[in-house]
Amino acid sequence: MNGVRAVLFDLDGTFADTAADLARALNQVRAEQGLAPLPPEVARPHTSSGARGLLKAGFGVAPGSEGYGALRQRFLDLYEKELCVETRLFDGVPELLAGIAVRKLPWGIVTNKGKRFTGPLLRFLAVDHLAACVVSGDSTPHSKPHPEPLLFAASLLALPPADCIYIGDDLRDVQAARAAGMRVVVAGWGYLGDGGDPRAWGADAVAAHPREVLNFL
Repeated sequence: MNGVRAVLFDLDGTFADTAADLARALNQVRAEQGLAPLPPEVARPHTSSGARGLLKAGFGVAPGSEGYGALRQRFLDLYEKELCVETRLFDGVPELLAGIAVRKLPWGIVTNKGKRFTGPLLRFLAVDHLAACVVSGDSTPHSKPHPEPLLFAASLLALPPADCIYIGDDLRDVQAARAAGMRVVVAGWGYLGDGGDPRAWGADAVAAHPREVLNFL
């Protein structure tokens, strides 16, 4: 893709595999409610939807449901205490970052995860000093699929949105990138949520492995 001058990543399910730590927090809340643990393979696809998706999977509740707020707060507090126990960069991401560095391109993170988690997690993963920008779910008034977080990231990089490429593993990522006028590649190695076939999301491409992203730079 000619003209790519920066690479932006979603965090959960694209850049880092956070599913195990999030599932553990969810199951701690379930245990407090007298419920059996949710199997990892059941929780994993919902990870990119954050607390909203995981609480729906774990308790069948949604924002506005009775008790949702208290469950969400407890879940997030438990997650914050053990934020990076099993979380790792996805296999291939360090090599992808090295390839981006060789090309002298800036990269950044645009996530719906709150600032209280994003900054510390990137520090734990020892990549916080490498990111040219970090936009969290509460960095702007709107979160993905609204384009505002991606437009804000482009402004931080002082680049037109059309010169950026966004890598994400959820339908909302594609919707946000399209609305922002960015090119977008689906992280086929990620969680992929419940949005159906990623090839039908309208992205420029679906990459099976992080190294394939280098083909689009």
